[in-house]
Amino acid sequence: MEYKKRILVAPLNWGLGHATRCIPIINALKTRGFEPLLASDGTALELLQKEFPDLDTVTLPSYGITYAKKGQFFKFKMLQNSPKLVKAIKAERKAVKSLIATHHIDGIISDNRLGVYSKHIPSVFITHQLQVLSGNTTWLSTKMHQKIIKRFDECWVPDNLGEDNLSGKLGHTDIPEIPIKYIGPLSRFSKKTTDLKYDLLVLLSGPEPQRTLLEQRLLKELQLFDGRVLFVRGVVEEKIAVKKNHHIDIYNFMTSAALEEALNESRYVLSRSGYTTVMDLAKLNKNAFFIPTPGQFEQEYLAERFTKLGLVASCKQSEFTIEHLKTIDDFKGLSAMEYATNYKKLFSLF
Repeated sequence: MEYKKRILVAPLNWGLGHATRCIPIINALKTRGFEPLLASDGTALELLQKEFPDLDTVTLPSYGITYAKKGQFFKFKMLQNSPKLVKAIKAERKAVKSLIATHHIDGIISDNRLGVYSKHIPSVFITHQLQVLSGNTTWLSTKMHQKIIKRFDECWVPDNLGEDNLSGKLGHTDIPEIPIKYIGPLSRFSKKTTDLKYDLLVLLSGPEPQRTLLEQRLLKELQLFDGRVLFVRGVVEEKIAVKKNHHIDIYNFMTSAALEEALNESRYVLSRSGYTTVMDLAKLNKNAFFIPTPGQFEQEYLAERFTKLGLVASCKQSEFTIEHLKTIDDFKGLSAMEYATNYKKLFSLF
């Protein structure tokens, strides 16, 4: 029997974005004769287990990070969480060391899991944030993040290197001592020609309590929306549950195949401005409306950037009303960039 190199793929459990953008990488590994071992925790791991029931999975220590209820307390909440984060990273490193021995791991791909690396086998860090925005402490958060990235053999940035890019200043900065590879935007979806079924698709994700706070606000406002709505709450549970509320179909979550179909069948998308969502909407050439997570500088920057570029309408969560959706057609929408990831070359590291 031909030996298959086993690659540990470990996305951060911070919303669903890190896990979902690893899906095309996991599929590429399988196609090219590798055996992925999936590792995460919480809803991110549950989603991957549903997407890849044929693959082995392991649970990693949880970072246990939650957001403040008010955006202005975001940094304080992160600082409050830092001892818990340090403890989780140490536990993560211990777990990885054990996994390498017990599961015969040949390589590691970590999507923002800070302790998932090894000095003894090739280790990759995936991030679109070479700069970590944190207001007046951006220089410090960026320096700390880059120090962590240097522990890996390579850093893969899911974006283009040139001016035609999605991440802006987040993913484009000169760090000569870090081996950076721009691998092109990652999306698990494909654009398809289909009839429109929904006027609006609401796609939620992200850490609590902000996910719930936005869900409650949107469900109230959308009672006044004149059109058919598909509302995906982004809560991964054992089974898919569907409820109908007048003109709104409410799902707790959807599999990739079902969500791809729903996105293609929807005229507009309302979502957070998380980077994975940005990559998905660009791949599907969608017109959207962004509501960044309060206090999350990265999402606020991306929403503001795309609004200034005339691509996507946006507003603050506290300001949103149903009237804002009327501005969507004033913007061009996101469009796909021509880029084919060379997985053969990328995986040669292993």
